[in-house]
Amino acid sequence: MPTIKSSAELRNNYNEISRFCHNYSEPVFITKNGKGDLAVMSIEAYEEMNNLFELYGLIKEGMDDIANSNTRRFSEAISSIRSSRNR
Repeated sequence: MPTIKSSAELRNNYNEISRFCHNYSEPVFITKNGKGDLAVMSIEAYEEMNNLFELYGLIKEGMDDIANSNTRRFSEAISSIRSSRNR
């Protein structure tokens, strides 16, 4: 279940909310006038999420290559890597 706090709670209890974000590595949703306004998370959680997005992007590129038959045999790829290392 998501953690939801008001903007007043963020202003008045910043340290408590910051501690929560660092301890649980999940965002706290901040409301303003009863409506969702922000998602606050620790830098570590943000970087981890960004790293996952980058990984998912690379996996998608690979899946697209497979779908478009843009592949080569494993032995050819290894030979190419070995020859580029020996230059």
